[in-house]
Parts: sequence; C-alpha cells; structure tokens
Amino acid sequence: MYNNNAQNVGGNTSAPTDITMNGSSSNGVAKHTPTSGGSPQPNVPVEALVERMKVLSQNHDECSEAELSNRFKSVEMQTAEMLAAAPEAAVAVPPIISHYIEDPNFTYQDFARRGAENIPSTFRVQDYSWDDHGYSLVNSLYSDVGTLLDQKFRAAYNLTYFTMGGYRNVDTSKFRRAIWNYIQCIYGIRHDDYDYGEVNQLLDRPLKMFIKTACCFPERITTRDYDSILVELQDSEKVHVNLMIMEARNQAELLYALREIMRYRT
Repeated sequence: MYNNNAQNVGGNTSAPTDITMNGSSSNGVAKHTPTSGGSPQPNVPVEALVERMKVLSQNHDECSEAELSNRFKSVEMQTAEMLAAAPEAAVAVPPIISHYIEDPNFTYQDFARRGAENIPSTFRVQDYSWDDHGYSLVNSLYSDVGTLLDQKFRAAYNLTYFTMGGYRNVDTSKFRRAIWNYIQCIYGIRHDDYDYGEVNQLLDRPLKMFIKTACCFPERITTRDYDSILVELQDSEKVHVNLMIMEARNQAELLYALREIMRYRT
C-alpha cells in the first residue's frame, strides 16, 4: 500500500525547532514515555507528541496475536461510544435529488455496538487488502484506474515537508499510520500487524472525535471544529490530516465493494 516508513505530515512557514535523534530537542524538551495502550490527555502539545513518536519508534514491544486483537477491539469500542457532533437541524432532501435516494434516513452505524445483535465481523486486511487484491481487481475491471487510485492513496499518506508544527526533521510516520488505521478502524477494518495501542497514545480524544465526525458525518464539521484540534499545527498540516481522512475512508469503502465483487466472480 503506502510506505509506512516514509516521513512526514504537513508543512511549515515559521522558524521551526530542530529535533535531534536522541529523544530531546534543541530547546531541552524532556523525554516522555507513554504507557502501553494508555490514552493521552486532551489537546496533547506537539512537543509531547513528538517525544511519544520517538519513544514508539525506538521501543518495539512484542505483543501476542490475542493482545493485538484485544487492543483493536478496545479502540473500536471506544470509538463506538464516542458520539459524533450532532447536526444543528434536520435538513430536508432537495426535490431535485430525492428520487435518487432510497432511504433518506440511512446513515453511518458503528461497527462495534455494545449489546447489539448482528454486528458485522471484522474486516481483516490480512485476508483482503488493497495491495494484494483490490489494486489488481480494479485494473482488471477498468484499465489503469487501479494505478491512479494507488497513486492517490500514496500521495495523501506520504505527503511530507519533514515538519510538525514548529518542529522540523520529525519522523511522523507513527502519527500518520495511527490516523490512517484509526480511520479504517471506524469502518471495521483491522490491520493485523498493527498495535492499536499506539492510536490511544498518539491521537487525543478531540482529534478522534473530529476524525469520526469528518469520516461519518462530514456535513456536520464546522470551522470551530477545525480550529479546536491540532492547534499547534500549521494549516497545511491540518489539511493533510483531512486529506488522509478522505483517502483512508475512500480506500475502506473500496475494499468492501471490491471484496464482494471478487466473491461474486468466484
């Protein structure tokens, strides 16, 4: 798929702080060690986020398959219990498009709902992925479109200016992967080789709320929502986060559709 080791998100126009590779910045930032599977406090400062990413990059905890599965389920359940921003008022469907809509009340439903019945099974990327299955199927159906989609996904994921807020030379691959995989978690997709404990360490609750609302109810996003998250990041970096939201969701939707096409053809 995209290069999970590529760097970094966003851009910067102010004088950034140089980040060294020994866990501290040139202005003496203390090293912060996150607790495995823990959840950061709201509005985590960029300097703390940078330190968390470094620690995660340096520490490679070995987790059992069962533990990785439990961490995914925990994040999925937390997401389901997180209410997205409510609509300001009900909006009637314009007559010009009403005849294209079968159910105007159709909307996103959480994949993990405590006590609910008929919950969809987890979509495992190990069993059906864009790289190994979706890409080639799209190209077989519509020549070169798979390549164009793949380039679009890679561009959104790997866009880089090597900065984060006021910092430069920052490896944000951990942060970007947490965002991408969290978005697809919202749609019931699990990356088997990923430790979802990193999601809670790198994405604070306001950012998770914004991501869920932007993914599932984009019409509810307001300027205030945009301004309230990642407040220390440059606008170009926040726009990059929104591009990842759009493309990770698009890829998730394609995976479901393409898997069904493959099943039909076989």
